[in-house]
This record gives sequence, C-alpha cells and structure tokens, in this order.
Amino acid sequence: MKDFKQYLSKYTTLFTFVFLVFLLAILTRGQALNWASIKTLIIAEAVRAFASLGVGMIIITKGIDLSIGYVVCLCASVAASFAQIPTYESALYYGHSFPLVVPIVAGILAGGLFGLFNGVLVAYGKLPPFIATLGTMSIARGIQLIYTKAAIVGSLNNGFKNLAQKSIGPTVFSIPYLGIYVLLITVVIWVFLKHTKQGTNFYAIGGNAQAARVSGINVERELMCVYLYAGLLYGIAGVLQAGRLGLANALTANGMELDAIAAVTVGGVSQSGGVGTVGGMIIGVFTMGLINYGMSFLSIDSYYQLLVKGAIIIVAVFFDMKKYARRA
Repeated sequence: MKDFKQYLSKYTTLFTFVFLVFLLAILTRGQALNWASIKTLIIAEAVRAFASLGVGMIIITKGIDLSIGYVVCLCASVAASFAQIPTYESALYYGHSFPLVVPIVAGILAGGLFGLFNGVLVAYGKLPPFIATLGTMSIARGIQLIYTKAAIVGSLNNGFKNLAQKSIGPTVFSIPYLGIYVLLITVVIWVFLKHTKQGTNFYAIGGNAQAARVSGINVERELMCVYLYAGLLYGIAGVLQAGRLGLANALTANGMELDAIAAVTVGGVSQSGGVGTVGGMIIGVFTMGLINYGMSFLSIDSYYQLLVKGAIIIVAVFFDMKKYARRA
C-alpha cells in the first residue's frame, strides 16, 4: 500500500490527465476526443507550451515571472510588424518587404532582451523576482502600445502565417506544425535540464542557492541565463501566436502568465524550487487545456473557467507545500 501511494504521488499529474480524458470521453460520448478535436487542442495549447517551459525553468530555480503575457504580446507585435504585406496602408513599415527570417529573429530577439533584462534585475540587481517581473510587465506593455500606436498589426503575409497555420500529412489525420514545434522544443529542454551541467545547476540553485554557491556554482550568472532562456522561449511563443492568429494587438496573449504558471504548477513544478520535470510541464499544459476545452465543449460559461483555473492553482500550490514541507 505504501509503495502504491508513493507511485501515485510520483505520477499524480499523469493520472489526473488520464482521468480527465476518460471523464471528457464519457460526458461527450467520445465526440470531444476525435482527431479533429485533439488537433484543435494541440493548436490552442502549443503557444502556451513554449511559455510554460520558460517559466517552468524559472520556477525550478525558485523564481517567478509575471511579465510573460505582455512580453509575448510585444514579441508577437514586433514579429507581425515585419511580416505585414508592404502594400497594406496601415503597415508599420509601409512599402518595405522583409525576408521571412526577419520577423522570426526580431520577435525572438525582443523576447531574449526582455528575458536578459529580467535576469539582470533578479541576479545582479537583487530584486525579488515578483517585483522585478511585475515592473517589466508594465514596461513591456508600454513599449508594445508605443510601438504599435495601440493599433492592430494585421495583414500578414502568407509565408509567415504558414509557419503556425499549416499541417503535414493526410487531411484526415494531418499533424499541425505547432504540434511538431512543441515536440522538438520539449526534447531540447528535456535534454538540457536532464543531461547538461547548467540544467543541473538550475535544480541545485532552486534546492538551496547558498549551498549551490558554496559548491562553486556562479548563482548570479545561472539566474541571468535562466531568465534569458525563458525570454527566448517567450519570443518564439510570440512569433507563433502572431502567425497563428494572423495579427497581433494589445490583447494578444492576455493572461498567459496565469495560464503558464498554473500549467507548470499542476504539472508538478514545485514553487519551493528544485523540483520539476519537462514531461510534467507539458502534461500540465494539456491538462489545463483539456479542462478549458472540455468546459467549452460542454457549453459551460467562460467565466466559470476562470473560477476553475484559479481554484486549481490554489489547490495545486497547497498540496505542493504539504508535499515538500519536510524539505524546509
């Protein structure tokens, strides 16, 4: 019985996801789990997966990032501005056509710069992550509004939109590009956290920063790096979000920080730091997505979805604190 409880505790996230899948299948008589529905779920959650992997690494180091939503919004706006059709009268760069690589690099670079800024504030400025990222959240919001003049950045070229809107394979069972991107980045982050020295350092810092410093780890440098890497992931998320929607505006990625933090918390990343897996993060993303999708499929008002999401965060953190209380 004790072994079973330990096994259940270890794979709680996976069991929860499987339970929700079966529950949704029963409630909808399988209609919500055909391939078309699964594909829709993958497309809807793919961008959040990138943001979640970024903040998941930060939380492993016992940090937090509240700037995610507005940074992704800014990155999406920057990428979209370089992907607009040059003859579009309201284009930010009217009359100029840019190669496909330009909006991609511009969006990712914008995210990387903000991530670096967050990292410097936390690692070298010694600001609490909550306060530092709360400030940069507002800065990102302001820059986005100034850059776009609070206008919609639309009329994007097909080449850019195809990055996030196309699928591969037979029409009936086609796989969205977004799903492939998520699979690739998941493998990359898994290898990084599991099989590199720096990934190990992130866990060590989250477990005990002082002990990590004594063991020779440059804590400040590693903290700066984790925020930088997260920022790059936010940049990719912004690029893909702009491509998926075919536009960007001030509401793009609104509230994504809540979704991302909730997903990784549900996925078993401990707010106490030093604990978390890439597999758990991804399962957490799709668990939250399944809850939102299932409630929408069952015609439950979106306002109730917010209540459920908030309750899930509180419950997940409560059990996380109980589970790791003995570590203190």
